[in-house]
Amino acid sequence: MVTRILILSSHKEWYDQLLKEDGTHPDDRERMALFFVISGNRDLYQKRSFIYDFKKHHILDCLSNREVDFSSGSKALIRLGFNLYNGYSDEESSPFSLMCHLDGENRKLALDAISIRFAIH
Repeated sequence: MVTRILILSSHKEWYDQLLKEDGTHPDDRERMALFFVISGNRDLYQKRSFIYDFKKHHILDCLSNREVDFSSGSKALIRLGFNLYNGYSDEESSPFSLMCHLDGENRKLALDAISIRFAIH
C-alpha cells in the first residue's frame, strides 16, 4: 500500500483496527478506501457501527434512516466512502456536492481515499 499522510494522529491506528476487525484482504481497495474515510474522521469513527456491519461485512443504510445524526460534512464523507466501496450514488453524491460540504482536512482525506481506491501513486 502507498504511504499516506494521516490526518489525525490516531488515523493509522484506527485504520489498521478497522482492517483487522473486518479481516480485509490486502487487495480489497474498495474496503480500504471506505475504512480510510471512516478512520480519518473522528465523528465517523465513533459512529462506525452505524456505517458498516463488521460481522456481515457490508455497509449499512445510515444515510436514510434517522438512527444517528450526521453533519453535512460527515454525510458527504459517507457518500464518498460508499461510492468508492460499491459505486453508490444519489442526488447528493456528485464530486461538486461532496466537496462543497468538506473542510480542507476532509477534502485531503477524500482525495487520499480516491487515491487508495484507484491505486494512484
